[in-house]
Amino acid sequence: MTMLPRRLRDQTGRHALVDGIPFTLPVHSERTPALMAAFPIDADRAAVMLPGNELHAFRWRGHGLLVVTVVDYRVTSIGKYIEFSIAIACTRGRRPAPPLLPLVFQKTYGLGQYVVDLPVSTEVSVKGGKGIWGMPKHQASLDFVIEEHAVSSQYDLDGRLAMRIEVEQPRGLRVPLFNLPAANYCAFRGMLYKSYIYFTGHLGMTLGGAGKARLTLGDQPRMRALRELGIGSDPVFTAFFPSTHGTLDDHYECWFLSYDRLPVQQPEGMESVVNLGLGETWPESPHRDTAATPRTR
Repeated sequence: MTMLPRRLRDQTGRHALVDGIPFTLPVHSERTPALMAAFPIDADRAAVMLPGNELHAFRWRGHGLLVVTVVDYRVTSIGKYIEFSIAIACTRGRRPAPPLLPLVFQKTYGLGQYVVDLPVSTEVSVKGGKGIWGMPKHQASLDFVIEEHAVSSQYDLDGRLAMRIEVEQPRGLRVPLFNLPAANYCAFRGMLYKSYIYFTGHLGMTLGGAGKARLTLGDQPRMRALRELGIGSDPVFTAFFPSTHGTLDDHYECWFLSYDRLPVQQPEGMESVVNLGLGETWPESPHRDTAATPRTR
């Protein structure tokens, strides 16, 4: 059992107004289903995608991990929306972490995931997630479909398929988890942000298994870099939460991203969020019959 930080518990019932967004504290979600799948990738190619010099690709049996997590936020502090996270499992430190130890000593090795892409359904989620926590959010067409034997989600952008994830519903007992912590690393404004979220719910999980999940990359140009990762067809693990309670920590850490040479390209900054409003309107649902290319291997 993990306890929420004392600071978050002491804030219960208090209110905040940040960038025009009203929050009831702590920032939370309720009755929220979520799916997750991790696929093996080329760890060396993944390392190239990680910014700065402090993040390192987490290695599992010689491979890196691409982690796809889709959360159907039904009740939150800023309304309902879907969030489709595409991330690379990583550690943070002066040098790469040894194998497996980060799973046991998560804080010591800064275990988390670097979020490569994070489409969401609503404008207000972009404004809050990017402007406050530095998350690479942008609005896109998303869905979340729960069927008897499978759960799936599709991500379309500008009328083109970006990604589709399908996960078989795990069989057997569901493991109760209480305030399971997770750390997200994100790049914004030339800085590295680390934020924290805590999930409570019953987890159904499957380790390995051919055909337990299917990841499809579409022809959306935003997926071009992911094609270079050599994504495996069979997942390392899959998971499904029928319902969760989540708490997003209002505390985050932030560092300058540094490089051997001065970057020549200006990173995305506050100009991308300063004029955003509090809209909760969703784009049109994805077109499930959109032609897709075979999944990358």
